[in-house]
Amino acid sequence: QVQLVESGGGLVQPGGSLRLSCAASGIIFSLNTMGWYRQAPGKERERVAYITSGGSTSYADSVKGRFTISRDNTKNTVYLQMNSLKPEDTAVYYCNSLPASSTWGQGTQVTVSS
Repeated sequence: QVQLVESGGGLVQPGGSLRLSCAASGIIFSLNTMGWYRQAPGKERERVAYITSGGSTSYADSVKGRFTISRDNTKNTVYLQMNSLKPEDTAVYYCNSLPASSTWGQGTQVTVSS
């Protein structure tokens, strides 16, 4: 079955950086478009970035120029490098395929606060 394990979150000051990782299993990772999503308290989950099997990327306007998504098909892992973090980036971050499977990981908490 599909398993997604996110890691790398934490507490960071505004302007700081974090790198999230997501290890996937149970899917043919190299053939899947993979995305990062986030859900802030009281808000719906939103997609912030995705990367295709061929390496093309797309970002939500709110993170464009600050976040970078990448993947390592040899490790079945997708990454999200987050720079210039803002308080409004505070959320639980998840990875999933596109379209998203019904199985979600536990997510990783990112808190941006001084």
